[in-house]
Amino acid sequence: MTLTKNKMIREIGRRTRLKNREVQLMLDALIEVWTEELVSGGRIELENLFVLETQWIDRGEQRGTLASGDAPRYIRRVTLRVSKRLKQCLNHSGELHE
Repeated sequence: MTLTKNKMIREIGRRTRLKNREVQLMLDALIEVWTEELVSGGRIELENLFVLETQWIDRGEQRGTLASGDAPRYIRRVTLRVSKRLKQCLNHSGELHE
């Protein structure tokens, strides 16, 4: 199953009894705030869930080429680290499938 933006809006609306339009506005604002934070080099930390941040990667001399020329040596990569609590939840749910 994939949790899409529309499914999230409906489920949050159902759980909170907020109108779907209100939930959509909040979710759009959240995505915008997170994007701005990551682009500016910040990090996002949601306790008991994850840390999302960008890192500069030096690809060195072996960086390859693009159709438009050389690929950039330095790129930014988004990394996600899950919390210990989420890891534990995932590991315990995995026991059910073994």
